[in-house]
Amino acid sequence: MVNKAQGLGLNLITKIAGSDLLDQFKLRKFIEKSLYQGSKAGFKTLSATQKAFKSDSNVTKQRLPNQQKSLFDLSLTEEQQMTVDAMDQFAAEVLYPLAHQADHDEKFPAELWQHSIDLGLNYYALPEALGGVASEKNIVSNILIAERLAKGDFSLAAGLLSTFSVINALTQWGSETVQATYLPAFANDAEIQATFAVQEATPAFNPMLLKTKATSSNGAYSISGEKTLVLLGETADLFLVSADFNGKPDVFVVNRDHTITVKKSPAMGLKATETVTLKFENTPAQRLGDEDFNYSYFLDLGNLMWCAMAVGTAEAVKEYSIQYANERTAFGEPISHRQSVAFMIADMAIEIDAMRMLILNAASLAESGLPFHREAYLARLLCAEKSMKIGTDGVQILGGHGFTKEHPAERWYRDLRATAVLHSGLHA
Repeated sequence: MVNKAQGLGLNLITKIAGSDLLDQFKLRKFIEKSLYQGSKAGFKTLSATQKAFKSDSNVTKQRLPNQQKSLFDLSLTEEQQMTVDAMDQFAAEVLYPLAHQADHDEKFPAELWQHSIDLGLNYYALPEALGGVASEKNIVSNILIAERLAKGDFSLAAGLLSTFSVINALTQWGSETVQATYLPAFANDAEIQATFAVQEATPAFNPMLLKTKATSSNGAYSISGEKTLVLLGETADLFLVSADFNGKPDVFVVNRDHTITVKKSPAMGLKATETVTLKFENTPAQRLGDEDFNYSYFLDLGNLMWCAMAVGTAEAVKEYSIQYANERTAFGEPISHRQSVAFMIADMAIEIDAMRMLILNAASLAESGLPFHREAYLARLLCAEKSMKIGTDGVQILGGHGFTKEHPAERWYRDLRATAVLHSGLHA
């Protein structure tokens, strides 16, 4: 019911904002200000607090129930369509205009955090009991959100979704103690930032074989080791860190403190996410899950989010390539009239649809509580290969222009290559 009300509200805001009547009667600024304050107040359920994580004994363990549905029906519900429309508008009007300068500056735009708070993004992940809108597993909806945001920009979407994904992981896997400590804090303070530390600087990195180690002494855990390509790691207040514990990979919750050393590690892509290397030296930690934690599924859900973002950015590449090919002329006609160009764009469309169907199939199984490892693995393989190909083809269609920063194709090319490199780092 809350999801439906949320969706109707977003739909109403979208329709009002697009009306010409506001300009005719000179009411646009007044209405926009009212909607801004209303949406902000609607999402604000608890008073703001300091960025301190205190366990709340009144919070019971949150586990969203599986959805009951036909797995072969991948059509969007009314609420999902409303959410998709809102994210499409946010990506086009907020993310895309900021993307070029953010990539150039290698800096995540500070104003984007306020936009995210106004959008209420994190409340899609928080359970209803804590003031959010999640009443059951919404993995497909989370995938759709990631895809639509990444159509605006891959890097900015990854940065926005880092905290959102941490909340998803805490809700899905967190022990009662962990949830009581951290989930109320996210509900209270929309400015808390969180991220994942999974990747390690080893050749052909395997997330199942970790050099970062976790130890336990008298029931207290500590982490030692190094993680690289951590999104927004310099400013995050909280980390989900993967580490080897008693010979098996596990995930731990870590608060930022003086035992963590930060070193900038700029990468080929994802420049706006300010990637860093973190070194942990006997850093205090809490184990994320308990008996129901499944590390393999944890990775699979993260990979699905990366794949969804790859599809969104690939869609942006396709649309930009079509526009460019129709407008660019050679020998007296648009280059889209050439079969080599037309076939390349047609292949993009086919590959994007194939990736999207595999991702949604895996997400639908996960949402229903059924095994989905095989499907997630196949989706990752296809997305890793085809998203890089689409990025390459986008540069190729633009020719010399594709090699310059005048057009976004080279940025998309660099960002899409992260799909095949990074493991997890987000969570559906």
